[in-house]
Amino acid sequence: MSNVRSEIKQSLLSRTWWLDMVKIFVGCSILSMAFVLFINPYNIVPGGVYGASIVLHSIFPSIKVGTFGYMFDVPLLCLSFIAFGNSLGGRTIFAALLTPAIMNLMTEWCYPPEAVESLDPAMLLGGILNLSDHLLLSVIFGALLIGIGSGIIIRTKATSGGTDIVAMMLQKYLGIKFSVSIILCDAIVVTSGMLVIALGLGEEANPARGVLLSLYSILAVYIAGKTVGIVINGTQQDKLIFVISDRNVNEMRDFILNKLDRTATCVKASGLYTRREKEMFFLVVREKETNMVKQQIRDYDPRAFVIVMSAQAAYGEGWRALPQKNELVPE
Repeated sequence: MSNVRSEIKQSLLSRTWWLDMVKIFVGCSILSMAFVLFINPYNIVPGGVYGASIVLHSIFPSIKVGTFGYMFDVPLLCLSFIAFGNSLGGRTIFAALLTPAIMNLMTEWCYPPEAVESLDPAMLLGGILNLSDHLLLSVIFGALLIGIGSGIIIRTKATSGGTDIVAMMLQKYLGIKFSVSIILCDAIVVTSGMLVIALGLGEEANPARGVLLSLYSILAVYIAGKTVGIVINGTQQDKLIFVISDRNVNEMRDFILNKLDRTATCVKASGLYTRREKEMFFLVVREKETNMVKQQIRDYDPRAFVIVMSAQAAYGEGWRALPQKNELVPE
């Protein structure tokens, strides 16, 4: 019987692994589609490795954007093994190597051979998706797809490599927060894009266009970042509610356990001024449940002191699973 259970468990794990690989492939494909159809043709530089690749492609058009992606990702992956060992995981390696390949293939499919170097949007898919006169629309759709693709990849506990690795190394060795490191990397890439276009490296100098495209690039970075957060965590935010009351918490027990289907932690406390015994309890709820809980607290004790805070993440039973021992969690 134990052997049968072991085989079933192994089979389920195998199916889960294959499902994650499919998800990574879908995420990489969406990410590549965003760049090929909406970002690359208009020299938008949305930060990251592929933003830097767009900048270099404008200087060396004979080299595809995806190929420049390999030039960045392969050395960074090697550095990650030195810095983090095997903790980065095979999934990140798979995603980092797959995305440039899909990007290059899509470029070949979407452009005629004579336009592969210039990435002329007038020749993209035969001209049916030329958004040269609607750059804002291109930025919005491109950034949304970047966020969706990246979010799908991250949900499978992988990253697309690139500046994520740089940010993790800055976090580990310099103590710079991951989020701040990403902003620094993106700022450097966007600034380089503005300078390249403004100075005319690879094309005629056009300072006004360089500034305009940089503003669009900053907008793309913001939209993509917000979209990634929604894909990973959803639109709902968890709320942490603290309640301090003179009443016995057992009067709220039935509501929390049965109607709300949550649990809470109760702590004995006393007022600093009155020194009277009080009950303090706190619980984590979904954002949509917050008003219902506040109304119930009002019925329980109108004089209760209540604090509602946003919880960045909740882990444990009924919430997210705690990270694995060797799992890299950016902070």
